[in-house]
Amino acid sequence: MKSLRHSKFKNTGVLFELLVRQVASDTLNNIDSKAIVLIKKYFAKSTELSKEFNLYQTLIKEKYSKGEKANHLIEAVLIAKSRLNQSILNRQKYNLIKEIKTNYGLEVFFKTKVNNYKPLAAIFKLFEYTIADNPVESVNNRYTIVEHITRSIKSSQPKELNEMSAFIKQDKDIRLLSYKILVDKFNEKYTNLNEAQKTVLRQYINTVSDGVELKEFIVNEVNLLQKDLKRLTSKVTDKVTKIKLVEVSSILNKISSVKIIKDAHILSLLRYHELVKELKKI
Repeated sequence: MKSLRHSKFKNTGVLFELLVRQVASDTLNNIDSKAIVLIKKYFAKSTELSKEFNLYQTLIKEKYSKGEKANHLIEAVLIAKSRLNQSILNRQKYNLIKEIKTNYGLEVFFKTKVNNYKPLAAIFKLFEYTIADNPVESVNNRYTIVEHITRSIKSSQPKELNEMSAFIKQDKDIRLLSYKILVDKFNEKYTNLNEAQKTVLRQYINTVSDGVELKEFIVNEVNLLQKDLKRLTSKVTDKVTKIKLVEVSSILNKISSVKIIKDAHILSLLRYHELVKELKKI
């Protein structure tokens, strides 16, 4: 039996999400994003890549309470997938990856964290292989997708993906205007962040959420914050405030010891930087 290998380089769902993340990263760094040019070029409504991406999105976004309905949906999506022009699709993927390599470098680009990685990988294998290649793994992949479709949702599909899907269908002038507004709004929203807070955001967007590089950065950031808090706490005269600041320092220890860095941890670091900023003013 074949080993059903997943390729994030060829996974249309992964490629699109990484491009969206790259747009966010470029915007944060005040860079004219090449990623948005690639999205407009390769995910325009008429492209085979866009059609396949919509099939990925169908299996990621649709939610049913029963596995039977989920299986019917999978079958319908597989039929739609078989009707795509595979040679054109392969060529578009090849050209997209080639341009990503030219503009960003594959190693750096594919380091970024991906939401729903497990079901996206299962969808890729279901699209690329038949049940005859490996019956056991094929069934496991289908089960992963069914489980994803039928599970209760704690949070909705990432907002940026929904907005970007709608964005690429707009006229060129509207897209350009929207992108300018996006950059202006972002710069306006984060104008009050100090450099330390901006660095935390940049690092989080530019690295994988559970990556070694991000983990090392967080540990170092916690150490710096604790040093600042210890120094500033020594100057505080109010006993209650001192106790609270000591508690804050102990909470920071918990952040540096977690295995996977999540949004909540990054938000906490931003707040602690804000606390240090205010203490310095006092």
